Amino acid sequence: MEESKARILVVDDEQSMREFLEIFLRREGYDVRTASDVETAIVHLESDEIDLTITDMQMPEKTGLDLILEARDVSPETIMIVVTAFGTADSAISAMKEGAYDYLTKPFKVDELRIVIEKALEKKVLSNENRRLRQELRSQSRNRNIIGHSRAMQEIFDLVAQVAETKTNVLVAGESGTGKELVARAIHDQGSRQGQPFVAINCGAIPENLLESELFGHVKGAFTGAIQTKEGLFEAASGGTLFLDEIGELSQPIQVKLLRALQEKSVRRVGDTVDRKIDVRIISATNRRLEDEVAAGRFREDVYYRLNVIQVTLPPLRDRVEDIPLLAQHFLRRFADELGKEVEGIDAAALELLSHYAFPGNVRELENLIERAVALTRDHVIGLEMLPPTVTAIREAACAPRIGAEGVDLEELVADYERSLLVEALAESGGVKKRAARLLNVTFRSFRYRLEKLGVEDSKREN
Repeated sequence: MEESKARILVVDDEQSMREFLEIFLRREGYDVRTASDVETAIVHLESDEIDLTITDMQMPEKTGLDLILEARDVSPETIMIVVTAFGTADSAISAMKEGAYDYLTKPFKVDELRIVIEKALEKKVLSNENRRLRQELRSQSRNRNIIGHSRAMQEIFDLVAQVAETKTNVLVAGESGTGKELVARAIHDQGSRQGQPFVAINCGAIPENLLESELFGHVKGAFTGAIQTKEGLFEAASGGTLFLDEIGELSQPIQVKLLRALQEKSVRRVGDTVDRKIDVRIISATNRRLEDEVAAGRFREDVYYRLNVIQVTLPPLRDRVEDIPLLAQHFLRRFADELGKEVEGIDAAALELLSHYAFPGNVRELENLIERAVALTRDHVIGLEMLPPTVTAIREAACAPRIGAEGVDLEELVADYERSLLVEALAESGGVKKRAARLLNVTFRSFRYRLEKLGVEDSKREN
């Protein structure tokens, strides 16, 4: 099926220019509409689902700038390109400030126009795709709500509900894997900005020399590789929420620029001289104690207080053990559906063992553990044998004999335990000894020596 043509509206009071652009654009394969004034253009924008508008700046009665301002209400997704006379750069800059994508100066070359249109429509396609993905993520977040009936989580739910209705900046604190981004999404989805963008960035995952451009954008030619103008995440999130994960990783220079954006409610793209107003709610997250980072001089105190107006602190999973069965069952249902497995539940012994495990990786570790178990099991119920050695080691320790009046044979006990780990590693690796050695963090030579020393039956597979 042939893709639908992009629909372009040409607005110019000069008939010759309208006709020229219409002929050129139709030859380029676009569906074209024309208008001689702003009023007619608005009618097209209201009824024709225009992808891109090319408008002259200077027209009788209403100007191209008037059209840009009015188009915000009737067709905010339409990309605007303005055409201005030579020597009137100020009007073009005003149009850019109000949302125009780009401008051309008369007389312009058709190749120049062709490139600008192609880039603008590429941006629209990306924006539409990002919007679709944001809607999908919002839908997923509603289906993957934060789970918990412990008192600690009920307090979190109450706080999220209160915070969501405000515009205040929020700091979400907690260990890695506790669900900080889920909380940020819940705050966004329950508030007045729920229909607007939720844009997330991990501040520790992007090199410092690229982070400024990611956050604030850049203009064409601002640095090597800046082949076109790009809006930053602050602008992409305008009207919605910007989630700054691992905020404690920001360098001091970026912290200064972030402070300016928070104070002035505006951003300046790298290499630009124009400030752009933004309306963004900031939710940041950290697994560090930012108070300690401030005291050590690694994090600016003024930035900390700007971000930490309200703090939501997530408890680690080990402090809400009563939520583990509920979370485990939630993940089991999800992964059983995704993987097409008929797994109905987790047996009591496995749940008991999970409840005694410390989960250093918190909810994320439990999620990964259940996904692994669902993927590997051939039964309708997940049993002890589907749990990884890190968890089952607890059971081994709990079953270990205590020293009585007659004492114990330490060498024999250690040998029995080591033998059981070797057997389990071989089973886990499908008999591949090199893989089993890696599971136990020993060398292949050491692993083979232990097999022989402890009399564990040798596997036929050598690698």
